[in-house]
Amino acid sequence: MSAVRTVLGDVAPGDLGVCDAHDHLFFGSPRLPGQELSGVAAARAELVAFREQGGQAVVQWTPYGLGRRAADLPPLSRETGVHVVAATGLHQAVHYDEEALDGLRGRLAEVFVSELTTSIGVSGVRAGLVKVAGGFHALDAHARWTMAAAAEAHHATGVTVAVHLELGTGALDVLDLLCGELGVPPHRVVLGHLNRSPDLVVHRQAAEYGCYLAFDGPSRANHATDWRMPDAVRALADAGFGDRLLLGADTTTAPARSVGGGPGMPYLLRRVRPRLVEAVGEELVGRVLAENPGRAFAVEWR
Repeated sequence: MSAVRTVLGDVAPGDLGVCDAHDHLFFGSPRLPGQELSGVAAARAELVAFREQGGQAVVQWTPYGLGRRAADLPPLSRETGVHVVAATGLHQAVHYDEEALDGLRGRLAEVFVSELTTSIGVSGVRAGLVKVAGGFHALDAHARWTMAAAAEAHHATGVTVAVHLELGTGALDVLDLLCGELGVPPHRVVLGHLNRSPDLVVHRQAAEYGCYLAFDGPSRANHATDWRMPDAVRALADAGFGDRLLLGADTTTAPARSVGGGPGMPYLLRRVRPRLVEAVGEELVGRVLAENPGRAFAVEWR
């Protein structure tokens, strides 16, 4: 039977509940010095604020080497009553130093599989997805290496592969590689950040592959996101792809948290949800938040 692998154990897809399908409780990158998500108390407060808006589950996409704090996730989930899913995987090369990457050469897929089936480090927590990343309108050698390892991990475990699309671009190249060359079934792929490149034709073409499409993260000054996102979601729903849509908040820095004065996780339910209800109706938004994530991240673990 398929299940979503949370940090407290496997959960039936229908029991996941209202889900932020892409976010971060902990995250730290040399690209964002001084803005790390590292405080346990702040993470707890964010989960509580999300739960108070009706949230029941969070999928953390923080991958290997970027401050996941896996051992802190189970107590946070227990204390707040919010399901948490942890990730393995690897982000873009710019988030790591060369020494760290060199230490993974020749064993990246092995690391992914170990974190999915045994434990993330000594935490006892098993990851529930693999997160990788593309580049801006292209796939460099690092992206191809990480996606090949993610595909190996999928074939070994059945796991879902979640992909950061840089500024929402490169969706079709990612699908050609993962699903075409590497043989990952499209329904085991989640494309993130499609809201950052509001090309409705590309969205439709990606949906036709059979993958999941995530609209995740509120507007930033250089992104044409929030005001176009309802139209993009409506276009996909009208085309029959409402069962492939996911929503997330993608909080990556301390100032962006609600407890830090930003929108944070609660914004997804407090502001994004009612705006989308106006565009596509309450029934569809309810399914996107509470049914689609269970299907997207539940697999028959091998």
